[in-house]
Amino acid sequence: MGKRRRGERTSARPVLLGGTIAVVVAGAGLTAWALSGDGGSSGAAGDGKPEIPKGPPSAVEVSRTAEGFLTAWRGGDVEAAAALTDDAAAARTALTGFRKDAKAGAPVLTPGTKAGTTLPFTVRTTVTGGGNSEPLSYGSELTVVRRASDGKVLVGWKPSVVHPELRAGDRLVTGDAGTPPIKALDRSGGELTAKKYPSLVGVLDALRERYGDKAGGKPGVELRIVRAAPDKEAKDAAGATGTAGRKAAEKVPDKTLLTLAEGTPGTVRTTIDAGAQTAAEKETAKRKRASVVLLKPSSGEILAVANSRPEGFNTAFQGSLAPGSTMKIVSAALLLEKDLAKSDKKHPCPKYSSYGGWKFQNLEKFQIKNGTFRASFASSCNTAFISQSKKLKDDDLTKLAQDVFGLGRDNWSIGVPSFDGSVPVQQDASKAASLIGQGGVRANPLNMASVAATAKTGTFKQPYLVAPDVDDRTLARTPRAMDGDAQRQLRDLLQYTATSGSAAEAMAGLGADIGAKTGSAEVDGQKKPNGWFTAWRGDVAAAAVVQEGGRGGKSAGPLVAKLLKSS
Repeated sequence: MGKRRRGERTSARPVLLGGTIAVVVAGAGLTAWALSGDGGSSGAAGDGKPEIPKGPPSAVEVSRTAEGFLTAWRGGDVEAAAALTDDAAAARTALTGFRKDAKAGAPVLTPGTKAGTTLPFTVRTTVTGGGNSEPLSYGSELTVVRRASDGKVLVGWKPSVVHPELRAGDRLVTGDAGTPPIKALDRSGGELTAKKYPSLVGVLDALRERYGDKAGGKPGVELRIVRAAPDKEAKDAAGATGTAGRKAAEKVPDKTLLTLAEGTPGTVRTTIDAGAQTAAEKETAKRKRASVVLLKPSSGEILAVANSRPEGFNTAFQGSLAPGSTMKIVSAALLLEKDLAKSDKKHPCPKYSSYGGWKFQNLEKFQIKNGTFRASFASSCNTAFISQSKKLKDDDLTKLAQDVFGLGRDNWSIGVPSFDGSVPVQQDASKAASLIGQGGVRANPLNMASVAATAKTGTFKQPYLVAPDVDDRTLARTPRAMDGDAQRQLRDLLQYTATSGSAAEAMAGLGADIGAKTGSAEVDGQKKPNGWFTAWRGDVAAAAVVQEGGRGGKSAGPLVAKLLKSS
């Protein structure tokens, strides 16, 4: 069948799609048509003006609008497709870019089964570049909405309609890769691939973004998502909110979707241990919403990082969650240094303790009568910490977290994007809540594995995934080490917790050189708290969070213990 000349049209024919009649036109001469609800006549308001339809679109309206949009996109009529959305300008730009920038051919769009106002569909096309053509197939979806201003039924426009990983400002581009590819190696020289280690997908993209131009490779030809730079509002927010804002405003690495001509990769060696990474991938895959990090306390080298949802956000490195009672490691160091607690001295652990207008309690309202601080710490007694709030300055916890544990200084440089934790200065009840890892305190498994490592050694070693001599960067340091006597007591508290306290069940059978702390953090809107656990065994420290996992000793504890056993 020969090629059609420019401007040549073919005839329209009615076909049955999803139980409704739609007009399908091959070629680029498709004309947009108006869709008038479900075919019924519109009423009029009492003043003679047509009544604006309200409420969700009907099933017929959803089918007509969705199929009209897909038909127009399939036929190459960008104007018609854009006119069927609630943001014609943005849709026009994205659909034009699909053909011109991504160099994708006419797509085959296959509707799936409609669910309410949402229609999933598959996209199959061919991408051409670098003298080669490669097939591309993926799933997407669109949602049909009713515009409030005039009642018109339209596709609710989102960039993800074109590709599910596109966000506002992102572009699909086929051409010379701006950054050469890399071959990432583990600490023994083995290659790390996304296929073998799914949790490293985002990490490998970030390594390429940062080191591709430095590693000696040459770019190939690829279809990739070119991410939008942070806008002014995001940058302004970063200035206003410090670390959390700046991290949120960082540019997400570009993502390769298809390789049409191979480039020459450069080599980047990481600190990842292949065995530990394999075990971490396996264990997180067994759980919902689990994230874990393993590192070496003696050096800060990161041995493994994994998330249950490897294709999503890297919670293990970039998460910002309340760490719950694992924060008591830092709080205990503060009380020990200020001589507000001693490991073997009596320390209050009542059922309740009030401060700043809030009444705090222990889990299941337990209390320890005439107990020591060791017993309170091992049982994760909240009130043992809350009761000391009145003796602390508002910035005491913040200073210790920054100066000894390296948290919240906004200066970690691990080799890929990470969040360094946040322990803001708080007042009144929020100050007390911060002592037990709630309030404004935020962290992730990378931070809490580092906290356990610092508690063991007494000196902060900034975690890193790529050695600093690869790009001559400077690792973060803290102004001081922990007070020696406080560190010895803190280490003893963590060892006791691992052998006789709330972490003992999970840590059973791991030997003598161990320490651990459990935690759980309440989150608004969740039925169960996030479960936390951080521990060390020998020269390996680990931390994990299982979101909505419940108590940390039961949810995150077995995950951490399993990985420590295999390391």
